[in-house]
Amino acid sequence: MKLSAELKEFETRIGHVFANPALLTRAVTHASMSSPTREDNQRLEFLGDRVLGLVMAEALFAGDASATEGQMAPRFNALVRKEACADVARDIGLGEVLRLGRSEMVSGGRRKNALLGDAVEAVIAAVYLDAGFAAARDMILRLWGTRIGQVEEDARDAKTALQEWAQARKMAPPRYVETQRSGPDHAPVFTIAARLDTGAQALATAGSKRQAEQAAAKALLADLENSK
Repeated sequence: MKLSAELKEFETRIGHVFANPALLTRAVTHASMSSPTREDNQRLEFLGDRVLGLVMAEALFAGDASATEGQMAPRFNALVRKEACADVARDIGLGEVLRLGRSEMVSGGRRKNALLGDAVEAVIAAVYLDAGFAAARDMILRLWGTRIGQVEEDARDAKTALQEWAQARKMAPPRYVETQRSGPDHAPVFTIAARLDTGAQALATAGSKRQAEQAAAKALLADLENSK
């Protein structure tokens, strides 16, 4: 099986030439393009998620001999979550080579975090099946690059940190309220308010509810710190 010129260029970007090109073709084929004769990347995504997890756990374990499990766990989560995978996908132009059905094409699938993150995991699995764990690990470490060393010392997500802040002061958990939604259906923009029972709140806007909630929580934490 021969790869298209686009996929040959993609091989160069990820630093791996496939002995079995069909694996790469399958890795970039979304379920919206599947058929009885064309496999999609969902099973590869399942495997790639586990390979990525092992590589990141190994890297964090080796990279900081003094880190406790409580410190490594949030760093791990920050490196393997869908947003991190989607960022890597954008760096390597994965969205440009995805094979999508019409429905996903129209709805902006090439830009969706979930779709891009899943596809990165499928590519990881394809490399693992094509050349083994060492090749997959080398590619992952290369593509994640400085993200691994620069992951925040305390990588707890902002919502968790804000909830712990409130609990420590015997307050009710923060609430997240959607105050506005704009943009087209395929690319909505959400404005979320993070609120405490004291009346303190902060607003943030992003392309997904989760991102907006995280940004609002981060902004509220910063306001609380500055008001000390």
